[in-house]
Amino acid sequence: MTYIVKTNHLTKVFGGKEVVSAVNMHVKKGEIYGFLGPNGAGKTTVMKMLTNLTKPTSGDIEIFGEKLTNHSYEVLKRMGTIIEYPIFYEKLTARETLELHCEYMGYYDKAEIEHILDLVKLTNTDGKRVKDFSLGMKQRLGIGRAIITKPELLILDEPINGLDPVGIKEIRELFKMLCKEYGITIIVSSHILAEIEQLADTIGVINNGRLITEISMDNVNRSQTDYIEVVVNDGKKAAFIIESKLNITNFKLIDNGCIRIYDSSVSQNIISRTLIEHDIEIEGISKKTNSLEDYFMKLINGGVVNA
Repeated sequence: MTYIVKTNHLTKVFGGKEVVSAVNMHVKKGEIYGFLGPNGAGKTTVMKMLTNLTKPTSGDIEIFGEKLTNHSYEVLKRMGTIIEYPIFYEKLTARETLELHCEYMGYYDKAEIEHILDLVKLTNTDGKRVKDFSLGMKQRLGIGRAIITKPELLILDEPINGLDPVGIKEIRELFKMLCKEYGITIIVSSHILAEIEQLADTIGVINNGRLITEISMDNVNRSQTDYIEVVVNDGKKAAFIIESKLNITNFKLIDNGCIRIYDSSVSQNIISRTLIEHDIEIEGISKKTNSLEDYFMKLINGGVVNA
């Protein structure tokens, strides 16, 4: 297995508090790695250590097969990053920003600037300075700056902040294209779990500074349980009917009006007919599958999904 990024017991202490604890991270070449965790879990701190913006208290980082040190200049040239909010010279235009970035990166391809502006939908902004950009436009420019030198590794901390639904979809397709057609490995964090669900090949979940799991999205999807969700006027009475009349025990009363039935041997029609026969009013019944959000919440709550 070829790993672009590996960490070994990566740890960071701030003010006597361990904010990242013995993280062992494994990012495969050519994949999109979704990095998930609640606010304050340690995502940004890990990303800062991967990009040499913050030094680990202990532990090692290996990128492209090389240990990251204070002198890893060539390694850093092969990376593109957005950590927290992208910062620009506010008086420059988008084109001038990319030209300046290419200059100090030693990357000379004027045609690529035009191509990147088109990819991130900023081609018609030449008369506009960055200081007048919306948050979404600044995010697009940050992504453009991160990818213009065709890096082998992209590290993106909340890159879709400020984008509208159309922009999010466009950037998602852009990331998929970069990964598939250019072979770029991407580590991306986001609080929008539904977006990571559509984007990532692998997820890593961090909570309270500890990496809880790394798992492929294929395995997450295979582990998710189908269930029938019934919304009724009297949950407790309906639960009694389900157990006593249908002999179903594998169900959960979420609240007094919602029941999730995990027994696939009984059809929706039989469930609804039995409830109606016993004077239970059904407001809704549908088959559902647990989402990445359900899986995530279960992990960070110690294996218990909150109702």
